[in-house]
Amino acid sequence: MSNGKEETEQTVRPLQFSHLESGVQSSGAGASIDLLKDVPLIVTAELGRTRMLVKDILKLGVGSVIELEKATGEPVDILVNGKSIAKGEVVAIDESYGVRITEVPGK
Repeated sequence: MSNGKEETEQTVRPLQFSHLESGVQSSGAGASIDLLKDVPLIVTAELGRTRMLVKDILKLGVGSVIELEKATGEPVDILVNGKSIAKGEVVAIDESYGVRITEVPGK
């Protein structure tokens, strides 16, 4: 094609990365994950969601109740960095709340 622009030929070749070395001597598939074991992640237990208008949010105060889409007793979603990884149930431990994992999809 001749449109006044000079055509250049490009060479495409695969890129090769060198292997990452872990300071821990181990063998097998677990060796590659050693580098990631200390990476912090955000874990969230999502009880439910709702949509509200700004005017309704501005009316919220102490004692206000926000109705969620989930019913009492339904499983809660457990998310890691915003991605759903499991389902669980809310439990009380002393005076704190926790989530017991009840289902891990794919396992």
